[in-house]
Amino acid sequence: MKWARFIAGGKQFTGYLDNTVIRAVKGDMFSDNWSETGETFFPDKVTFLAPCQPTKVVCIGLNYRDHAAEMKMDLPEEPIIFLKPPSSVIGHGGEIVHPGWIGRMDYEAELVAVIGRRTKHATDENAGGSIFGYTCGNDVTARSLQKKDGQWARAKSFDTFCPLGPWIDTELDAANAAISLDVNGELKQQSTTAQLVFNPAQLVVLLSRVMTLEPGDVILTGTPSGVGPLQKGDTVTVRIEGIGELVNSVT
Repeated sequence: MKWARFIAGGKQFTGYLDNTVIRAVKGDMFSDNWSETGETFFPDKVTFLAPCQPTKVVCIGLNYRDHAAEMKMDLPEEPIIFLKPPSSVIGHGGEIVHPGWIGRMDYEAELVAVIGRRTKHATDENAGGSIFGYTCGNDVTARSLQKKDGQWARAKSFDTFCPLGPWIDTELDAANAAISLDVNGELKQQSTTAQLVFNPAQLVVLLSRVMTLEPGDVILTGTPSGVGPLQKGDTVTVRIEGIGELVNSVT
């Protein structure tokens, strides 16, 4: 199933994609406690919100072999972990705001794992069951500030710097899905999740040793090679095979 959150007619809804329409539901998508309302909507007639409301956005750096090679860096022995605040999250179709004073601002296409149940101390055997599904993400980064600060908190944390969407796919096989990004129709990043150093289930095991993962929390699993700058007026599109397209404009 593909789950979305959206606004239609001034009201907020949760629903799942059924062929060409979204069927609205009441209740919690992360449990069996939901039912259809009978309302249906066409995807091109709604305003998409981020498909979930994370209490935390956990990100993994240098997690693609091709990106590590691009950066001329050794593969990490353990995941490089950082956080983005929930206030950075926007949905498909939302605007990424480029603060004029920050210098270079980069795109980073990412496969995003969405947690579906409260998880602490997951094991190799049960970690996969904690993942509700996957969505597309863009880890927008103030690259100039990242280099200046020597750590990543400020550069990653601006409002609108974490587009997610358009929906959560609960049936994706994340082992070898194509991932790409284009800016204004020009291909910039192209890889596959087979290039991941640590796969999503491994990340759940490692992260849940550190922090309790709650339903709706997200793990941005890293970006492949080809990162580069965004300018005001650009349209940036993240594509992941089996999920779809996350499109945002830069203002």
